Amino acid sequence: MYDERFPGLRRRGFLAATTGAAALALVGCGSGTDDGDKADTGDGKPKKGGRLRAAFAGGGASETLDPHLANLFADVARAKALYDKLADYGPDLSAQPRLATRWEPDKTLDRWRITLREATFHDGRPVTAKDVLYSYRRIADPKQAFRAKASLEPIDLDASRATGERSIEFVLKRPTAEFPNILAAFGAYIVPENAGEATDFDQRPIGSGPFRFVSFTPGRSAVFRRYDAYWEGAPHLDELEFVVANEESARVNALLGGQVEYAHELNPTTARAHEGKGQIEIVRLRGSAMQAFCMKTDRAPFDDKRVREAFFLIADRQELVDGALSGAGVVGNDLFGKGYEYYADGLPQRAQDLDRARALLKQAGAEKLKVTLDTSAVAAGFTEAAGIFRDQAAKAGVTIDVKMGSKDSYWADILDNGTLCCYRSGAMPIEAHISQRLLTDSTTNATKWKHKDFDALYQQAQSTRDKTERAAVYERMQRRLYAEGGFLIWGFADWILGTARNLKGVEAKAPANTLDWARFDKVWLA
Repeated sequence: MYDERFPGLRRRGFLAATTGAAALALVGCGSGTDDGDKADTGDGKPKKGGRLRAAFAGGGASETLDPHLANLFADVARAKALYDKLADYGPDLSAQPRLATRWEPDKTLDRWRITLREATFHDGRPVTAKDVLYSYRRIADPKQAFRAKASLEPIDLDASRATGERSIEFVLKRPTAEFPNILAAFGAYIVPENAGEATDFDQRPIGSGPFRFVSFTPGRSAVFRRYDAYWEGAPHLDELEFVVANEESARVNALLGGQVEYAHELNPTTARAHEGKGQIEIVRLRGSAMQAFCMKTDRAPFDDKRVREAFFLIADRQELVDGALSGAGVVGNDLFGKGYEYYADGLPQRAQDLDRARALLKQAGAEKLKVTLDTSAVAAGFTEAAGIFRDQAAKAGVTIDVKMGSKDSYWADILDNGTLCCYRSGAMPIEAHISQRLLTDSTTNATKWKHKDFDALYQQAQSTRDKTERAAVYERMQRRLYAEGGFLIWGFADWILGTARNLKGVEAKAPANTLDWARFDKVWLA
């Protein structure tokens, strides 16, 4: 089942641990450096050579290297090692050029001209406009269930065309000022023309990424080798091996035992136990996951904005971060995307105010309000957050009944059922959060926020060429959400990695699933 709250990823790849026996299969014992001249000299400069072994939770025998089917974190990390996108998200979730070196709109923002850089696939063929159009049309195939399909919906692919070997004119169905976000969409990787027909992605995948294919055993391991002709420069590593370890304890033990140098997805308790102890390094990717309570604005009691404001004021955000996230995060301010491009950081930080909350509930005729809060063990911290908020609400005279739901059906159920639920989301542009979750026709509108004037503001932003003017529109929208929206966003969780002490160059500033996350072409073994 997909987790719609974390774009591009299946739910299993988002959780802190998975069930079942861990399968840690290593295709070789070599790690670190190969000879004396590659040893660490202590100068901090990148060193060449060695095989890095990275442990991720996997998807079992159904795993694939088809980049358009990437859903788990492991899938995405493998895909970005083998393939490229036209753009990708920087630390602030703004679109950064990758295979596209330039994008330029016409005056009406419904036609965009894209220029490709000089890059080659692993078989030596140049990356061309035909490859890009083929890739996007493959993703958009109505017979397929590729993850990036919805992101590409604004493009009229029948009308779009190659205007040269390395130039494309994309024709859009509507003005789209944030078109570069589409180029950076999760799963929008570029494959060679006719790759779907000519290539078995799991046997001989050909991309333009920093590593080329060596071997792949679904549910166990994948081995890639440095691509010396990579357009951004060859990786420092000789080889990269992905190994599967579904249990967090298996990943940690493999790291501690020297079987891997990189362990993805650790929980805060593990991080606290090892941080600063010298045996391994703990890397915290800040701002990686929004933590929230979702109030359904189309039904009682949350169809009254005074009740929603009261709930904003009931929350003690620091207590929630400390208790539900074990302190591994920062407080939120009822707005998505803290630290991201267009974030309205000028709004005052909301604090608990129980007197004001009680007064608002009295005005709304809800002095002795009783409400059910749906939660589940589907995500780390959900059950803890529900219990903490229940106790906070009691101080304002609100009775919350915490209802535990099934991990298997939780994400599907909360979109339409209930009135209040635990919610989380991974990193994505603020514009994408608005378009996918807060418009009348959004497919994952969990708060049922449906306002035509709000929709009109989004269309105004998308039709505004000047970025400063567009940012002002986004701020207006966020001020509205801050005042009366349905997301009580109480925190932003760290994403936690563990690395061996000899692994260098791991980027700590990038949220999970952005460009600099899992950038194994930029790391080295000292």
